[in-house]
Amino acid sequence: MDINNILKKVTDKNRLTRLVLMVIGVFLLGLNYNLFLVENDLVIGGMSGLAILFERLWGWNNQIFIYATSLILLFVSLAVFGYKKTRPAIIGTILYPLMVTLTVPLSNYLKEYFVFEDLITTIAFTSILYGFASGLVYKMGFNTGGSDVIMNIMVKYLHMPEGKATFIMNIIIILFAGIILGVQKIIYAIIILYVSSLIVDRMLIGISKSKLFIIETSKLEEVSKVIINDLHLGVTILKAEGGYKRDDKELLLCAVSTKDYYMFKEVILAIDKNAFFIINDCYDIEGGTIKSKNSILDEIF
Repeated sequence: MDINNILKKVTDKNRLTRLVLMVIGVFLLGLNYNLFLVENDLVIGGMSGLAILFERLWGWNNQIFIYATSLILLFVSLAVFGYKKTRPAIIGTILYPLMVTLTVPLSNYLKEYFVFEDLITTIAFTSILYGFASGLVYKMGFNTGGSDVIMNIMVKYLHMPEGKATFIMNIIIILFAGIILGVQKIIYAIIILYVSSLIVDRMLIGISKSKLFIIETSKLEEVSKVIINDLHLGVTILKAEGGYKRDDKELLLCAVSTKDYYMFKEVILAIDKNAFFIINDCYDIEGGTIKSKNSILDEIF
């Protein structure tokens, strides 16, 4: 199996569409930066957050700072990780500073329409726009470089997970901002990061529309027949081994629409009140036969 050929096919798939959506995402990030973050001194980490701080402290132009740090970190990434690993960040690293500059006139025009009496409304707009724009960029397989390079260096040399490295880096910047701009700004930054991360997750993996049931039951044949013949759902029988007694057993695997979650569970319990369930969110189902027209109630009655 030629994994490089497979990766190339994945990378080339829908390239133009992915690039267009990525550009839109970066444009929205630039607009969010000028319209909400700079305007309200909101520092949520990264080099753009440091740009806001340094402009506040020493009057450094935030755009020039972003250009300089982005290019420096791009060359650092090329030197440390090579072209292959740096490639997904090259476009974003060049495009993001440009979008920060290009969106200044638009953000200046829109400012009067986004002046709210309470900062919480601003935080809400910022969180949603930042999460949506970031999710769009990540889902297309790109990133905007910058602080991601520092995160990757921490992962490589400090041997820590990406999430932990990102958290440590951003929390240091946010705490530093809190010292300069006030403790209240720390709370706002945490809210923005938390809400936007939820939005990014939803964009990357979607909203759970199904539940995945793993069922252990002493009435396996009866339960599986009801699922197939009466509920008209697909079911897979898994071979398993008990961890305590080391005995052989069979488990049922079944994906059920979220709206049918309660009825499905109750039907199984009505057949075997001692049935054991493991139930997980199921974000995507590809292939096979997916039942979507009727609910379980429609099938039963």
